[in-house]
Amino acid sequence: MQENDKQYPEALTIAGSDSGGGAGISADIKTMQACKTFSTYVIVGVTAQNTLNVQAQYPLPKKIIDQQFASVLADFDIRSAKTGALFNAEHVKIVADNIRKYKIQNLVVDPVMVAKGGTRLLTNDGVEMMIKGLIP
Repeated sequence: MQENDKQYPEALTIAGSDSGGGAGISADIKTMQACKTFSTYVIVGVTAQNTLNVQAQYPLPKKIIDQQFASVLADFDIRSAKTGALFNAEHVKIVADNIRKYKIQNLVVDPVMVAKGGTRLLTNDGVEMMIKGLIP
């Protein structure tokens, strides 16, 4: 896209899906659009969930996460990014490495750890990796 073709600023959400549509990437996209921001995304994991609870979660392989970052950042002028559920230390590190690689400057870290229904969405070692590898 050429700069003059862009109607809205472009942002990136990096999180898990929510099949119920009320959280995760779905909620981030809705919020960005309400703020007149074009939303792009990197899905780190997939959940099966509804308003009651998370029934299952599946963190995605590193290769597809890396490929999503490469695809989005090759084409869009990402001015800011937001994280959400990252599931575990390995996935926090993958995200942190990509943020550094692509020099994403404006980052909101949303440390999604537990779903509304009580299901853990970030392991204890994931919390440690977030503190050491993502927040700095």
